[in-house]
Amino acid sequence: MHRLQLGSLRSKRRDQESAELRTFHSTLVVQANAYMNATWAVSVAKAGNEDGAGLIGGSVIVDPNGRICAQARTLGDELIFAEADLDLCRHGRERMFNFAAHRRPQWYRRIVDQVGSVEPPRA
Repeated sequence: MHRLQLGSLRSKRRDQESAELRTFHSTLVVQANAYMNATWAVSVAKAGNEDGAGLIGGSVIVDPNGRICAQARTLGDELIFAEADLDLCRHGRERMFNFAAHRRPQWYRRIVDQVGSVEPPRA
């Protein structure tokens, strides 16, 4: 019974997560993915109430460096835009995220074969 109550409390806390925190997490993911893929990213999010649910809004345009260029600020209808210089993608793709030059798939076998973590041997 104690576990059921504890699980119930955790569930209530998740349900009470603020709209600001949900928007922060949504935006953080867009920023990280834009950066890791060295590309522009656009995330479109509905806002307001629909079917009894509060939607978070927070549409965002992010450049290839993970910087926010435009972001919706309200729960009303908004139009956001940004000039997208596609040349900004080159630096990341040609240097840091140049997978053809830096990826070493021969070292990935353990990731594919192993499930979970394994403690290293103690010295």
